[in-house]
Amino acid sequence: MTAAIPDAVLDFIDVGEGPSARRIAVRSRRGQGLEQGPGLVWLGGFKSDMQGSKAVALDEWARDHGRAVVRFDYSGHGESGGDFADGTIGRWLEESVAVFERFCDGPQILIGSSMGGWMALLLAREIKKRSGKASLAGLVLIAPAPDFTEELMWKNFPAAVKKEIETKGLWLRPSDYGDGSPYPITRNLIEEGRNHLVLGSAIDLGCPVRILQGAQDPDVPWQHAFALTHRLPADDVVLTMIQDGDHRLSRPQDIARILAAVAEIG
Repeated sequence: MTAAIPDAVLDFIDVGEGPSARRIAVRSRRGQGLEQGPGLVWLGGFKSDMQGSKAVALDEWARDHGRAVVRFDYSGHGESGGDFADGTIGRWLEESVAVFERFCDGPQILIGSSMGGWMALLLAREIKKRSGKASLAGLVLIAPAPDFTEELMWKNFPAAVKKEIETKGLWLRPSDYGDGSPYPITRNLIEEGRNHLVLGSAIDLGCPVRILQGAQDPDVPWQHAFALTHRLPADDVVLTMIQDGDHRLSRPQDIARILAAVAEIG
């Protein structure tokens, strides 16, 4: 009789010190042996949390295939502490690195959605610099939004919005997601994001990359994903354009494609 695979364990880790300290919520499950394949790390989007449909589907797939899986909430998101308005790309990257180093062992596939696609690229670069117990097996990027604070936000904001951000320090952006309430876009988010832009030069990760992009995405245009592919010099890069896909890519057929991309890498 096969032993039941346990549910993912909820844990918390502290990241940062002093006034910048925050408690990060993590759900993880150990794999049933390395022969099952690389572990999976979920990196969510801007204002998304680890209980979203794609993250849960990935967790269930990992459970059914005996794969290790880690998902977490950035500070100011979901079950983690901290204020969303304090968030920056660098701050969320620091949390991503801390979670990876604490919970991951052996080869890992990073699965990043929207902002999580940018975070996956940044985390992959950090992993390559370090010699830890975990390594990089590949990336699956879903409607990836690298450099979105600059390319998709700041450059497209009307002059009045830019002025409000510069003078008041934030602008409340209307949202079609979550509960529909507006969320703050801070001057600090925009300015700090400029320290992490990746589309200006080659992104040499040395691993397979799979990108899934909806052609009907109103938030991250397909041209953005296309531009990213030109910055990835590795041969094993595949961009899948989903003609009727939106930004969420959370329909059953979209989730099936995401899981197939994960399985293809290993």
